[in-house]
Amino acid sequence: MPRPAPPFGRWGARLYEGLALLGGALLAVMTFAVFVQVVLRYVFRYGIEGLDEVPRYVFVWLVMIGAAAAMHRGEHTALDYFRNRLSPRGQAAAALLTHGAGMLLFLSLIKTSFVLVPNSQLQTSAGLGLPLGYVYAAVPVGSALILLPMAWHFVAALRRLWQKPS
Repeated sequence: MPRPAPPFGRWGARLYEGLALLGGALLAVMTFAVFVQVVLRYVFRYGIEGLDEVPRYVFVWLVMIGAAAAMHRGEHTALDYFRNRLSPRGQAAAALLTHGAGMLLFLSLIKTSFVLVPNSQLQTSAGLGLPLGYVYAAVPVGSALILLPMAWHFVAALRRLWQKPS
């Protein structure tokens, strides 16, 4: 099955490639924080308070941003063995079903975040004193960034499903 063109043209590619680069930077921050904490604890028997929270909180953002970049590229996990055994119309129907279910999931995450994020902004982390709303904001932001290409892939699957056989 030919791979559809990436969603949103050149500006979309730049945006989502930028997200992939941001994800790489977040991974570097996580790695550095863990490395520094391990060296300080095991070599110098000293730790920086709150540094152990950085990888946990950055990881939430990394997952959501990385998932959005992967969705734009069409690189999310799929059981290719089963999908490739389907006819082109079956593949389109399977894509339609999975993207439709995914869009419902991410829309529900955004809806839930309207309550979760403001309430979590009232709490602070123990070590850094960071309002947890900044951490939980990754869910609606990432969900919206995932929804855009997912909706594009949904429409592309819908077009393939209703395409006249050649």
